[in-house]
Amino acid sequence: MQLSQPITNIRKLDRRTTAKLLRLGGHLLALYPLASLLWAYRTNGLGADPVREILLRTGEPALVFLILSLAITPLGILFGWKQLYPLRRIFGLYTFMYVALHFTTFIWLDYGLNLQFILDGVLEQNFALIGFVAFLLLIPLAVTSNRWSQKKLGKKWSMLHKLVFLIVALALIHFWWLVKNVYYMPFFYTAVVLLLLTLRWTPVKQKALHWQRNRRNRRQRTIKEL
Repeated sequence: MQLSQPITNIRKLDRRTTAKLLRLGGHLLALYPLASLLWAYRTNGLGADPVREILLRTGEPALVFLILSLAITPLGILFGWKQLYPLRRIFGLYTFMYVALHFTTFIWLDYGLNLQFILDGVLEQNFALIGFVAFLLLIPLAVTSNRWSQKKLGKKWSMLHKLVFLIVALALIHFWWLVKNVYYMPFFYTAVVLLLLTLRWTPVKQKALHWQRNRRNRRQRTIKEL
């Protein structure tokens, strides 16, 4: 009993340390595109069309971190990496931050905060309209991404946050139309999203869970044999 207690405390400490390191790594990873953008601005590295470059450097990270937030659950199913789950909220909030920067760039630097120009730009350009709808849908998810909202809304919270699947679809369409097929990354991001959705499909998910249980049992038997 005296020996098992310190071992348990060490394991708890290790889990806490791992969780802190993962959260720190998540923040650093999510802030890197912003730091890179600020450095490019400071060193005049935004090219001949800086507004378009800023739009790409804020829009693409938003899509990347949205996809990463969707990837956490499948990774947990496949490999049992439950310690990654807190990163869903972190990546989700950074997604909103980059979308907000992307939208601010559009209405301020691109359209000079002229309301009529902004309305015309949104309504006349399909990619802008799709992106604006995705931004609006993302707002309630960002506002309710806390434990208080989760407890207050109950089952409605899960239903609300399923909007993320519609949002990622709209974001992909927005990206496809924005880059106009001259950039290979839309193919890559779409393939990744389709893979993640496949892993969430119930038959595939059940097989993945079965594989994970067998893998864990084999590992436990190996440890006992040692």
